[in-house]
Amino acid sequence: MTHAIEPTSTPVRTSASGLVTAAAVLALGLVLGLALAGWFMGRGVEHFRMADRVVTVKGLAEQDVPADHAVWVLQFRRADNDFSGVQQALSQDRDQVVAFLKAQGFQDAELDVRPLQVQDAFAKEYAQASQPLRFGGVGRVVVSSERVALVDQAAKATDPLIQAGIQLGGDMEGAGLPRYQLRGFNAIKAPLLAEATRNAREQAQKFAAEAGAELGSLKSANQGSIRVSDGDGSDMDSGQTLSKRLRVVSTFEYVLK
Repeated sequence: MTHAIEPTSTPVRTSASGLVTAAAVLALGLVLGLALAGWFMGRGVEHFRMADRVVTVKGLAEQDVPADHAVWVLQFRRADNDFSGVQQALSQDRDQVVAFLKAQGFQDAELDVRPLQVQDAFAKEYAQASQPLRFGGVGRVVVSSERVALVDQAAKATDPLIQAGIQLGGDMEGAGLPRYQLRGFNAIKAPLLAEATRNAREQAQKFAAEAGAELGSLKSANQGSIRVSDGDGSDMDSGQTLSKRLRVVSTFEYVLK
């Protein structure tokens, strides 16, 4: 004879001690979860899915390299109530700036002499009658060179130009200073990505060993982007340092056996 077991409708009662025990279990689970999260992050492990047996890790690579190109804008200005006087003074300043740069060793191909600009303050839409000097003008000579050390040396030797009465500089902060760039980082990109890949695999292997598993095949990869910053440790590229820091962070997913 077969006996069917009917489901009981008797309500289940939970005692106060049972509630306390459940709360303690939840709290313990939360603490363990936070501890495991910290353990993962401390080993470069971004994510781990037990059900899929997949671990996600990030690989990091950094390298300090020197700048390989410099752009230096030498801007000078004059102001007077005589238009031709301003233009003549700017022309003389330009000749002295070019002569200074050639004396420093720059070639014509590295110099871009821009046209002079002279403006009439009274011709502006919101001109003020109390304007002390009617005409103001600027001139620019742009140095663009791969000889970064020479640009840095010349930028520190402009005292003779200032002593000659040439007003170097500009309205913005940092105007008149060379901007150092890194244009050839593509040649460094491949070794950096390879180092980030090795770093990520090492992290994944350590995690697999500590978890009692074996590291399997690569499931997916995201090489990320290469970030260029100043070599002095700042988080941005101001263009004012002779050294640059390249940083790449790549993300990988590995299967665990």
